[in-house]
Amino acid sequence: MSLPPSLDLARTGGTSTVRRAAVLCLLLLVALLGNAARVQVFQASSLEQNPANRRLVMARYAQPRGDIVVDGEPVTGSKDTGQALRYERTYTDGPLYAPVTGYASQTYGTTLVENAEDAILSGTSALLSPFPLWHDFSRARRPGGDVVTTISAPLQRAAYEGLDGRRGAVAAVEPSSGRILALVSSPSYDPGLLSGTGARVSGAWSGLNAARGRPMLNRAIRETYPPGSTFKIVTAAAALDAGVVTDVDAPAGAPDPYLLPGTRTRLPDEAKGCGGASLAYAIRWSCNTVMAHLGVRVGPAGMLDAVSRFGFNDSSLRIPSRVAVSNFDRRMTPDQLALSAIGQYDTTATPLQMAMVAAAVANGGELAYPYLVDRTTRPDGTVVSQTTRRPYQRAMEPLTALRLRRLMVDVVEGGSGSKAAIEGARVGGKTGTAQHGVGNTGTPYAWFIGWAQARDAGQPAVAVAVVVEDASAEREDISGGGSAAPIARSVMEEALRREG
Repeated sequence: MSLPPSLDLARTGGTSTVRRAAVLCLLLLVALLGNAARVQVFQASSLEQNPANRRLVMARYAQPRGDIVVDGEPVTGSKDTGQALRYERTYTDGPLYAPVTGYASQTYGTTLVENAEDAILSGTSALLSPFPLWHDFSRARRPGGDVVTTISAPLQRAAYEGLDGRRGAVAAVEPSSGRILALVSSPSYDPGLLSGTGARVSGAWSGLNAARGRPMLNRAIRETYPPGSTFKIVTAAAALDAGVVTDVDAPAGAPDPYLLPGTRTRLPDEAKGCGGASLAYAIRWSCNTVMAHLGVRVGPAGMLDAVSRFGFNDSSLRIPSRVAVSNFDRRMTPDQLALSAIGQYDTTATPLQMAMVAAAVANGGELAYPYLVDRTTRPDGTVVSQTTRRPYQRAMEPLTALRLRRLMVDVVEGGSGSKAAIEGARVGGKTGTAQHGVGNTGTPYAWFIGWAQARDAGQPAVAVAVVVEDASAEREDISGGGSAAPIARSVMEEALRREG
């Protein structure tokens, strides 16, 4: 029996409505799935990095952070606070290692190794998993890995105790490899004070930033100083490589005092006997006149080429933390060049840079790239990455390095650097006192750079640079020999013990 036309039309219309509703629901489901895919796949990364995403911050501190290791022992740790941001960073001997580790703060972020190796330490690096694609898909956080440094604990402590709270810095490297063995800045601070959140942390931050001694400034790699007479080693290398000097014991032809080119300004010498002195005598007793004269003779192009080979003007240097640029002006008048050649005018250097100068001499003229991280590992000790030695520059010819080694030994054995001498070892050095301030009225910076080699060793064990900001000085180089050289000696002694 057929239905009445009106009922058949209703049934047909009802079926059509159901179909349209089904199609609409299907479209809505497809749109929902598409939006979910867009959010979870295509926008996941940007949403994760959104500062408003509290889950990201909570996940970052939901597990212990990996450790920074010195001589096989962790100098960092993690403390369970039971709070939303669960784990805070802790530090062992915080002030001693702060110039290496930096800080990892829930409030103020990260610095130095804590920053440069954050992906490993926080567990976000894909290198930490043998199945990185699976972790990218699941977005599970891996346990933090460890960062093993090149620092030697005895050398680090010797440098820290040698400065004894005075403003200054020490950098020590292994000349043959570029491994950084000590990196100290003084005064220092405890990075653990900045680890958490709240009034205590913000108060510590304000106090450290307002402190007169600027304890959070890493003077070893982030502060530059006029290097004073220690820079004369660079000028001597430039003069020897350029053939301006062929005999280190022959008179260099500089008068005392030396009239700066194009001016009426006379550059005097504090040391005696510098008039007509040789390069050997000028290095031993730090004659300004001889070295300024040689810098002018080498010329601006020759000096620029020489300083770049030591690392000056290199803005790309990383250890892996950024290192401040050591400056040698690219354009100068002859009188400015003369002053720059003795480490004054606008010439500035980090302590690490001057340790590199000493290392180049110690290593036969070849400068290895300095580095602070030996390797990174997974929590089980499996190596993730390993730093290998790589050449940086040939800073000077091998014969030039051989001559400068002899001259630097003369400084220690019979010149202004006698307080760096170590019994039973061959030590080379150069002292320096850098003037600064308006009219050179500031207290001079005391410098010492040098290297040490055991008598029966085939190569030097360490190259070191020390700067002391608040040293007293009566004349050129007395302060460098009296204030900085003993600190360098204690660091070099530890290096020789370590090698032995």
